[in-house]
Amino acid sequence: MSYKVAVLMGGSSFEREFSLASGRHVLRTLEAAGHEVLPLDTTSSLVEILREQQPDVAYIALHGKNGEDGTIQALLEYLNIPYVGSSANSCRLSWDKSVLPSVVKAHRATGEGPASWPQRVNLSAVAFKDLGATMALDLVPQRISTGYPLAVKPASGGSAMGITKVESFDGLAPALLEALSYDDEVLIEEWVQGVELAVCVVGTGERAAVLPPIEICPKDSYFNTKGRLNPDLVDYYVPVRPASLAGDSTVAARIQQQIEDAALEVHRSHGCRDLSRVDLIWDGTEVKVLEVNISPGMTEHSLFPMACKAANLPFEDFLAQLFESALARA
Repeated sequence: MSYKVAVLMGGSSFEREFSLASGRHVLRTLEAAGHEVLPLDTTSSLVEILREQQPDVAYIALHGKNGEDGTIQALLEYLNIPYVGSSANSCRLSWDKSVLPSVVKAHRATGEGPASWPQRVNLSAVAFKDLGATMALDLVPQRISTGYPLAVKPASGGSAMGITKVESFDGLAPALLEALSYDDEVLIEEWVQGVELAVCVVGTGERAAVLPPIEICPKDSYFNTKGRLNPDLVDYYVPVRPASLAGDSTVAARIQQQIEDAALEVHRSHGCRDLSRVDLIWDGTEVKVLEVNISPGMTEHSLFPMACKAANLPFEDFLAQLFESALARA
């Protein structure tokens, strides 16, 4: 069945160019599948166009602020336009990386689960600018027992923007300034070394399922913004290579199951629906979850289409499933 689909992309966030690239790939796929596509940048004329055109369903290809924080989702709900992806409330939860531990813990029936997370400290721009938090940066090693190196990053946003690996105390203040140039909240985390992975999740609730986990091997020190823009700077393995997890294949299979279970736990605890991507690291002992992304990149080189291909799920069929789910909710 063909639909009239509004593909929302662009916007005004730091991730605008990523969004446009995702949107173009989605719209080309939809046009090839016979759908009527309305490519819409999210400008001040958006509501007028949506009310005039009355699309059957919307696909949100927005990344960053206003696209992943619940803003556009709440607007579409108000306009009564079905859309693919998580609700406005779920988006608000996933947008703030600092609340991931409390969200997962609140979801658990017991105190234990497959997912863990890095030790972290969350501070706001107000704490630094108005309350003198810079005078207490010497306390960071006491709050994060692993010590240096540390990861300093914005508490919200994606595409690895504003992230710095901090090797010593001298690099902490500049890294905080960099992160706060992207967001009003900052996370200081232990630097987790291990096998970097992305697990794409499809579906909702107990019916959610994982696609083959993607092993990410950046040629730089970590999977930074340059690597996300240039596929030549990163090697990908889908699914994750068993030898990367353990020398014994049986043990590796058990670890992979733990990784997949952790991704499902995070997806379900945040109330994600239709799709998400959970970024995590296997550190040799635990699955350390970094974040959940409710609007994953969808360019030709993005991880989600890569996982679909590995699962023998044609991208156009995957999009059709998403539209059917959105319309069923409507």
